[in-house]
Amino acid sequence: MTSAIITVDYANPIHAQAVLDLLDAYAHDPFGGAHALDDNVKRQLIAALAARAGAFSVLALVDGVAVGLANCFEGFSTFRCAPLINIHDLVVLAEHRGQGLAQQIMRHIEQIAMERGCCKITLEVLQGNHHAQRVYSKMGYAGYQLDAEHGDALMWQKAID
Repeated sequence: MTSAIITVDYANPIHAQAVLDLLDAYAHDPFGGAHALDDNVKRQLIAALAARAGAFSVLALVDGVAVGLANCFEGFSTFRCAPLINIHDLVVLAEHRGQGLAQQIMRHIEQIAMERGCCKITLEVLQGNHHAQRVYSKMGYAGYQLDAEHGDALMWQKAID
């Protein structure tokens, strides 16, 4: 088995299809919401990612086949006055988990973040996704707090339809 980690070229139709296939597989997983990607999303996502200057995606290939994906976005830390990277989606197909591919993807992202002068990398993980939490913890990720008296930071959302 040979593996490689690459940054996606959104103009490459093979890369683009791999992003869509892996993101759809993630969407079907209970940790990804357990629903297929909307057909509109499938039609528009690659062009939308390519149009976002701070967006990039990373693929994990095993024997030339894409089996892992991370979609990332550059943001900005006002407290540090420096860019940051948010790992928005991270998936490795079930049959390829446990091979260290997620860690390889994350190291690739870390290299990109350092090249961009980023101050940190952020991600979110579901409370019940203990396997992912172990991987992230092993890579040095942890929850955070600004002041122990006020507790840990929480990720909340409000959908705008």
